[in-house]
Amino acid sequence: MKIYVRERLKVREGVRQPMYRIVAVTGGQVQIELTHFRKFEIEQIAKDVGAEVVYLEEIPDEEKQKH
Repeated sequence: MKIYVRERLKVREGVRQPMYRIVAVTGGQVQIELTHFRKFEIEQIAKDVGAEVVYLEEIPDEEKQKH
């Protein structure tokens, strides 16, 4: 099982808010109730269900294609 995660875009430096968002879960059943998570929360969930956490990197603006 894999849990795909990305950093939130609207979190400012020094603000104590959850900084990650779960994008997708593959290979199993996990019911997600929240929308924003702290890193340790995601890692604890992954540990409990035996999943691997995949942190997605942001695509630089020059590589994004405009549709």
